[in-house]
Amino acid sequence: MSDAALIGIVGVALGVLAIAPVVFHLWRKERVTDEAEALALEYGLHEPATLHPVIDPERCIGTGSCIDVCPEGKVIGLRHGQAIAVAPASCIGHGLCERSCPMEAIQLVFGTAKRGVDIPRIKGDFETNVPGLYIVGELGGMGLIRNAFNQGKQCVDGIAQRRRSDDPNVLDLVIVGAGPAGLSASLHARHHGLRFVTVDREPDLGGTVRHYPRKKLVMTEPVKIPGIGRIGAREIRKEELIAVWSRVAREADLPLALGQHVHSVTRAGGAFEVRAGTQTYRALRVVLAIGRRGVPRKLGVPGEELPNVQYALSEPESFRGDRILVVGGGDSAVEAALALSEQPATKVRVSYRRDRFSRIKPGNRERVEAAIEDSRLEVHWATNVERVESDRVWLTGQSDRFAVENDQVFVFAGGELPTPFLKSCGVEIDTKFGAP
Repeated sequence: MSDAALIGIVGVALGVLAIAPVVFHLWRKERVTDEAEALALEYGLHEPATLHPVIDPERCIGTGSCIDVCPEGKVIGLRHGQAIAVAPASCIGHGLCERSCPMEAIQLVFGTAKRGVDIPRIKGDFETNVPGLYIVGELGGMGLIRNAFNQGKQCVDGIAQRRRSDDPNVLDLVIVGAGPAGLSASLHARHHGLRFVTVDREPDLGGTVRHYPRKKLVMTEPVKIPGIGRIGAREIRKEELIAVWSRVAREADLPLALGQHVHSVTRAGGAFEVRAGTQTYRALRVVLAIGRRGVPRKLGVPGEELPNVQYALSEPESFRGDRILVVGGGDSAVEAALALSEQPATKVRVSYRRDRFSRIKPGNRERVEAAIEDSRLEVHWATNVERVESDRVWLTGQSDRFAVENDQVFVFAGGELPTPFLKSCGVEIDTKFGAP
């Protein structure tokens, strides 16, 4: 055999050895995709609820980088050398997949061709169709805490470059909401030296996060704040994050007006007037960071106005020994039911309109199935609440009607976009059908 032929054979062998790990890596991803797709179908995660990735097959070259960077895991898979959305309902909008794609083949979109999602009309700098009025965070479709925090920063960084108020009676900015996006906007407004106030209807900061179940994991990445540094750790739970936020707010001496419900935002004499509680604030610009889950979806049944009906759970131990009905079958309902079931001498029932839990995280499904098996939870499948009374709740099933003894009702039926309030501010609402 000639030297040239030998060199050729060696070259081919080295080439095969070089690409073999890559081929094996991609083959393994395709195997994982098959398993993840079957799991998504079983858990009802194959139909997106809101923001989710859409992959352009004409652009995708199958690097798999989008799969590797997804913190949620198995939202995207690989099939026949191209990325596909496997469990889009698990996506909560990190956007790392979109940014990691070298071919710009991924877009995060709202809704699908069949299912629309209502979103306020917002431009790239977070300004609405009303000049000077901005929307950030969950209200604009970004529910992830880190994304909301980044939006608050980006929005205020842009506002800081614009004209400021030269009237001592007119602030540069009013921020409505003291949750993740509002707190971030406030910290960056302080950093830029803006004259502002942050208003929230709750007596404490934290927004929707404060009403999460105890010990709920709420962040998986730290964020950086100018003048403060990095806050958070690799994993941080609700109580830890609220404590960090409270400390940061004190250190930054933020002008917080808590416990003031915002009634209206209107234009008057070249500035906005924000009526909150008994106060009226005037400012050149307004940032709405109120969140869409701040308006819980009601059941629309008699007795729902009773004081024993609630729409959030923050302290499960306060209901120790009670007879409780949790209404709903999503992650929030399941997590609340599990937290309540851990309290001694507490009887917890769940009413869900479907015949099985769908669109919940696999970990939550495993925990709730174990709780049902251990008789810590009782589930009334395919039922709806007909009436709430002070000591019982009437449920209707497919063929029967019955009452369960009850002390407290927790409703987790999702949140509604505060459309009337937004429209009163002049904000237009668009329905997105699979659009970015």
